Formats: sequence, structure tokens, C-alpha cells
Amino acid sequence: MEKHIKLVAILNIVYRCVTLIIAILLFILSAVFGRIMDFLERQGEFHPDEVPRELLDIVPIVLVVIGAMMVVVSIVAIIGAIGVMKRQEWGRIVLIVVSFFNLIRAPLGTVLGVYSLWVLLNDEIVRIFNPLKATQSTVTTT
Repeated sequence: MEKHIKLVAILNIVYRCVTLIIAILLFILSAVFGRIMDFLERQGEFHPDEVPRELLDIVPIVLVVIGAMMVVVSIVAIIGAIGVMKRQEWGRIVLIVVSFFNLIRAPLGTVLGVYSLWVLLNDEIVRIFNPLKATQSTVTTT
């Protein structure tokens, strides 16, 4: 199971680094959105009458909010994955929570979320991360 622990941590770090890159692209897109729309209008590909101006005005804001949420969750997940690598119980808990969020990000997030939950909720892994709690439950049951 040691290999699974390390693999879960590495896969979560890689996945979240890719997510950070996507978030940066969203920030860039939000900054140049107006210029893109102007360019499309000049090319005849877009007519301002087709979409309400209010809707176009909120697109950059929505992109920034989505990007910010992606950054926050990614940083938390990377910190949790580092905690898992160091066999910290808090890191395991953080990655379990993040893995539930990953489940809705099909297809890669779903696969990573299922695998992470399978590893991190395994009884043997719980004993590795919290040997004192495992010892107490053994003493209580005997």
C-alpha cells in the first residue's frame, strides 16, 4: 500500500498543477475577452446585437471567479498531497475531501477521485496514518 500512497499524492499534485495552468489561462482569457470580442466583430464573426451587453460584461467576472476557485482548491489539494507524502493524518483528510470534489470533474477527475478515495479510505492506510487510533480501537475491542 506504500506505493499507492505515494502514487495518490503524486497524481493529485500533477492533476492540480495542470488545473493551476488552466486557471491561469482563464485569468488571461478574462483579461483579453473584450479584445477578442472586438476582433470577432471586426471580422464579421460576431454581431453585438446577438447577445445582450450585460451578459458579455459578466463573462470576464465569471472566468475570474472560476479561476480563483480552481486556484484555491488546487493549492489546498497540493498541500494535502504533500501531507499525505509525509504520512500526516490531516493530509489524508484534506485529500479525501478534495477527492469528493474531483468526482464531478469527468473523466480524469472522476478516475483520480475514485482511486484516491479507494486508497485513502482503506483500513490499512488508516492504520498507517494514525497508528495510535488503530491501537486504541484494538484495545477497546478486546
